[in-house]
Amino acid sequence: MAELFTTENLIAFLTLTALEVVLGIDNIVFISILSSKLPPEQRAKARQIGLALALIGRIVLLLSLSWVMKLTKPLFTIGHEFAGRDLILLVGGLFLIAKATFEIHERLEGAGGPGHAGAKRVSFRAVIGQILILDIVFSLDSVITAVGMSNVIPIMVAAVVVAVVVMLIFAGAVSAFIERHPTIKMLALSFLLMIGLMLVVEAFGKHIDKGYIYFAMAFSLVVELLNLKLLAKRPPVKLRGPHLEDVPKEG
Repeated sequence: MAELFTTENLIAFLTLTALEVVLGIDNIVFISILSSKLPPEQRAKARQIGLALALIGRIVLLLSLSWVMKLTKPLFTIGHEFAGRDLILLVGGLFLIAKATFEIHERLEGAGGPGHAGAKRVSFRAVIGQILILDIVFSLDSVITAVGMSNVIPIMVAAVVVAVVVMLIFAGAVSAFIERHPTIKMLALSFLLMIGLMLVVEAFGKHIDKGYIYFAMAFSLVVELLNLKLLAKRPPVKLRGPHLEDVPKEG
C-alpha cells in the first residue's frame, strides 16, 4: 500500500484527475442537453444515472485493460487499418453528429422547448439509452488516456472516481445555465458537432490534438459570456409601432 503513495503516483493522480474532468466536459454537456427534454422533476435523476453509468463504464474498462488493448489491434483494412476502437469511435462520432444536428434543427425550425405544444415527448428510458451509447464512447477515450498517463490501476480508478464526483457536483449548475440561455445551448450543440467530427477523423487514423478543440470551445464560450454580460447591462428596448407616437392617449 505504501508503494502507492509516492510523489510520482501523486503527480500522476492529480494530472489524470484534471484530464478526466476536462474530458468529461463534453459528457456533461451532452447529458444536460438530453435531460432537458424530460420533465423538470426527472432531469436531475437522468443526470445522476447518466454520470453513474459513465463511472461504472470507466471502472469496468479499467479493470479489463487486456480487452481494451486488444481494441487497438487492426481488424481489417480499407485504405486504413481499422481496429475495434476505431469502429467504436466512428459509430459514436456519427451518432453525436446526427444527434446534435437533429437538436439544432428542432430548435431552429420551431419545435421549441420541452413545454412547447409541438415538442416531442421523450421517454426516460430513451434518454438514458442515448446517454449510455455516448458514455461508452467517452469512457473508451477516457480510459485510453488514463492508460497513457499511468500503469497503476488503483491510481487510475481513483482519478476516474474523483473526476466523476466533480462532474456530478457541477452537472446541475451546468445544466441549469445551459437551459437558461438558448444561445449557450446552441453553442454547446455546435461543440458536440465538433467533437463528433473529431471522433470520426480519429477513427480514420488522423490524430487531432484535443488542445486545439478545447481552446476553440473555451474561446467561443468566453466570447458568448461577454455577449451575455453586455446584453444584461443594456436597458430593455421598448417596442413601438410605425405610427404609435401619433396615436392619441386615452383620457
